[in-house]
Amino acid sequence: MENSEIAAIFEDIAHLLEIRGENPFRVRSYKRAAEAVSSMTVSAEKLVGEDEKSLEEIPGIGKSIHEKIVEIVRTGDCSLKKELLEKFPDGILDLLKISGVGPKKAALFYEKLGIGNVDDLEKAVNEGRLGDVAGLGEKTEINLKRAIAAYRSIQGSSLRYKLSLAMSSVDKYSKHMLSVKSVKRAEFAGSLRRWKETVGDLDMLVESNDHEAALERFVSYGEVAEVVQRGEKKAAVRLKNRLQVDLRVVDKDEFGAALQYFTGSKSHNVALRDRAKRMGFKINEYGVFSEKTGKKVAGADEKGVYEKVGLCWIEPELREDIGEIAAAEKGKLPKLVDVDDIQGDLHMHTTESDGHNSLEQMAEAAIKRGYSYIAITEHSKAVGIAHGLDETRLRKSLKAIDNLNEKLKKKKAKFFVLKGAEVDIRHDGSLDYEEDALGELDCVVAAVHSSFNMPKAEMTERIIRAIESGLVNIIAHPTGRLIGYRPPYEMDMEKVVKAAKTHNVALELNSFPERLDLSDVHCRLAKEHGVPVVISTDAHSEHDFANIVYGVHTARRGWLEKNDVLNARPLVELKKFLAKGG
Repeated sequence: MENSEIAAIFEDIAHLLEIRGENPFRVRSYKRAAEAVSSMTVSAEKLVGEDEKSLEEIPGIGKSIHEKIVEIVRTGDCSLKKELLEKFPDGILDLLKISGVGPKKAALFYEKLGIGNVDDLEKAVNEGRLGDVAGLGEKTEINLKRAIAAYRSIQGSSLRYKLSLAMSSVDKYSKHMLSVKSVKRAEFAGSLRRWKETVGDLDMLVESNDHEAALERFVSYGEVAEVVQRGEKKAAVRLKNRLQVDLRVVDKDEFGAALQYFTGSKSHNVALRDRAKRMGFKINEYGVFSEKTGKKVAGADEKGVYEKVGLCWIEPELREDIGEIAAAEKGKLPKLVDVDDIQGDLHMHTTESDGHNSLEQMAEAAIKRGYSYIAITEHSKAVGIAHGLDETRLRKSLKAIDNLNEKLKKKKAKFFVLKGAEVDIRHDGSLDYEEDALGELDCVVAAVHSSFNMPKAEMTERIIRAIESGLVNIIAHPTGRLIGYRPPYEMDMEKVVKAAKTHNVALELNSFPERLDLSDVHCRLAKEHGVPVVISTDAHSEHDFANIVYGVHTARRGWLEKNDVLNARPLVELKKFLAKGG
């Protein structure tokens, strides 16, 4: 069982307890448990099997949570969750997937109107019954209609999984395949290799001269729940985490062509085949062939496939048929940003707000990653659920950062901690701290955390007003989306990008796998307007720094280069930008 699945169970328990009106400290303990498990770099299942006591050494996991992790790993579920669900109608948790509906509002709907699922809520909205509940009126009903429609559209789409869930299966499965002599190479292709934000089925490609042995190795993997199909050169299995993995076994001289073909995208491959045909070649998963003689002229490696049709190799993230073939033909493909280009992280939280590690621990973890700087950006006071800081606590936090920088300086460490904050953008576009407090910060990261259902024009104006204040350096997770759960709020991104350019404000690409916000499309829009992008992790623990790979690859899909990324700049240049010096 994956850590993300265990974390989801704890999140459900926290929500159910909150709907019941349980003690807030108990609710918070399960939320922290979910965050702790999802942040673990080691499999909880592995720890339970090898050294389960070590679970209690992880912040946020005490004896009670430890026992429940063991129960979940061994049974696949939690008796407490089952017990809580018995007290509510089926579908109560689905209410929380509606934007604008949290546990408290779900509890209100249930207690006052008997609403226990999305269908009940939709019916109540259509019948105008929400007005019977104090504090809820016509505007709430309009917003909920829009949110329910968005939820229906997400639920009605083909089943897809977050990239992070898919990636958690990749390395272990590849190692399993490569541990036998008959398998020479094993690569995952498809949308996973292109780093799309969600994936459907996974595509594995294996080079082997013993097809049967490779197939047997594939279906014998310990995480396989069901063998869906098995043939002479291909097979398909469904894993315990519900992902389907399709295998294709190929010979050495076919591997490059097969990898190119099964990586896709479909539109990229169609454009490549059309180009090949005009040049007298035929491309398929077996190789590149001369139309005239039928002779195979390339296919052992991907580079050769592209070279045969007059193109340099195209990075997988770019293969969406949005200009990459023309750029390759002219030698004008971007030199994409890489993880090693990132010099620091400008969005994170410590135990001062809702993080799991101290200021010192976060700094030490960043130093170990080879970073030159970080910005500590605790939540402002409006975000009460995240233990946001008022001005008094903020100044205390800033003093601690000053003290740490003094210690680092004495040690001659080439590392600096910037004083920042994640400041809430209020409904009217004003900021959650007064100007004098903001003036004490090196880095002001502003974000929307409420009123997601505002009309498009109002939301756009709200964000632009924050940008125009002259007090903001970065707009965090600019569209507010949570992949598969909450759609982006309505806004005119082009207007926001233009305002950011005018007022020297950067836009964040939040690397948290549920966000990846900015999207790849919006990254490209920012690049076209010359607006720098910050690739940050929004880390709530030292383990979250590893999520930078998701942000970087999303940036690569958006054609971003090192020069387009603000936190790929050295500290001196970063400080100049933050001081509104360009």
